[in-house]
Amino acid sequence: MHARLGDVLVRMGILSEEQRDEVLSLQATSGRPFGVLAEELFGVSSKAIERAWAAQYAGMVGKVNLASERADAAVRDLLERRQAWQFQLLPLRFEGGDLVMATTESGLPRAMRFVAWAVGVPASFVIAEEQDLLEGLNEAYPMPGGQTALRGARLSA
Repeated sequence: MHARLGDVLVRMGILSEEQRDEVLSLQATSGRPFGVLAEELFGVSSKAIERAWAAQYAGMVGKVNLASERADAAVRDLLERRQAWQFQLLPLRFEGGDLVMATTESGLPRAMRFVAWAVGVPASFVIAEEQDLLEGLNEAYPMPGGQTALRGARLSA
């Protein structure tokens, strides 16, 4: 069983167990999304909800080793180098009609917003360690300065 969003928020210290239970009770009667209710009732920021959701998603899919992931070089053309680096996305392949893309847990919310807005194909995501993603991006979308750019790069939340 996967962790529920409220449990993740409690684990992150954003909500108490009592607050989570209050949101769940209201959610049961209203049918409204947990995150929206947590924002309204307890002032939880949308950024905190996004971080918790990304942690929940990462827990469901687990982290992958990009070196062992099947990658199709043809999908690289779906993103420009700037987009790949800016939105922390590494297209890997098409699978079951979805474009499988790698990102980090912290980069997931931003990556998803970008893909929904700009890529134009259904996508699913795998979660990679930050250093693995940096190396994959450097290989697929080399930046001027090569390894120097890689050493200086840090992915942001």
